[in-house]
Amino acid sequence: MRIGFYSSSTGITALSPKRFRRAESFLKSKGAELVAGNLTGKNDFYRSASIRERAKEINDLIYDDSLDIIMSTIGGSNTNSVLPYIDYSYLVKHPKTFVGYSDASALLIAVKTQAPNCRVLYGPALVASFGEWPPYNELTWQYFKKIVDTPSKTSVSFKAPDFWTDEKTNWEDFEHEKKNHKNLWKYINSPVLSGRLIGGNLNTIYGILASRYFPKISDGDILFLEDSEKDAATVEKNFAMIKDAGIFDKAKGIILGKHALFDDDGSNRLPIEILQEVLNNRKLPIIYDYDSCHTIPMITTPIACQVRIDAKNMTVSFADF
Repeated sequence: MRIGFYSSSTGITALSPKRFRRAESFLKSKGAELVAGNLTGKNDFYRSASIRERAKEINDLIYDDSLDIIMSTIGGSNTNSVLPYIDYSYLVKHPKTFVGYSDASALLIAVKTQAPNCRVLYGPALVASFGEWPPYNELTWQYFKKIVDTPSKTSVSFKAPDFWTDEKTNWEDFEHEKKNHKNLWKYINSPVLSGRLIGGNLNTIYGILASRYFPKISDGDILFLEDSEKDAATVEKNFAMIKDAGIFDKAKGIILGKHALFDDDGSNRLPIEILQEVLNNRKLPIIYDYDSCHTIPMITTPIACQVRIDAKNMTVSFADF
């Protein structure tokens, strides 16, 4: 497995050198060959580099036909800035696998709409995910590797992880064992959902919602949304944005990821309760607290695949990706 990595927003390889090196060592121990993007080790305040430089880093990896996978290092806030400068026409002729999460959603969704023959995975980011400590990096790797090894046009199934955590510690150096929680997926109206899965990071979607990069939502699609470190006001605003765009009217159901480090603004309201209020009693099936999100470990979830998720049995299957 040959992985090229890029920093489309935050310059995390410069900001967190210990975690970056730990991630490199972990992936190399798994037999992966790593190809560093040309912004590795660079940082420009709130971003890794200028818009054009960040786009060039991604395009240079796109043009490297020796790569199997192009992976983000982390998210950030402004990956949407690079989208007009990505060479999608090359990807149409030379498809690759893209993986990442959070703000990398902008690139993942754009690649899937502009070069649909590419395999696009909502999954681990190099520094954020594989720079984590055991057992979380190992479990995230197992989900990721199984997806990558699944041949096109076939299916793969997973059982949910037994436990999860969103404790914000051990980023650069190990401080203490994280407190984890017994896992439980929950549902409203139906424990089972199936259909084409579309979506990504909720806060990132508002940066591309009205653009040519955002996919057309068809009747029967399953909308996948997740976010982290947002307050209740922001979550309400973003759910309302999706409603006002008419997306909930077309979706067959919603898969909502766990919201890591949610700030309820003193309201004692959970994201699922805010979503239900925004839906205004619309009887839309929802499965929530799914594990493809900012909590760990993370299930790698293909975008635009056929999904079947069962909240009671805590299983998920993906096909046609």
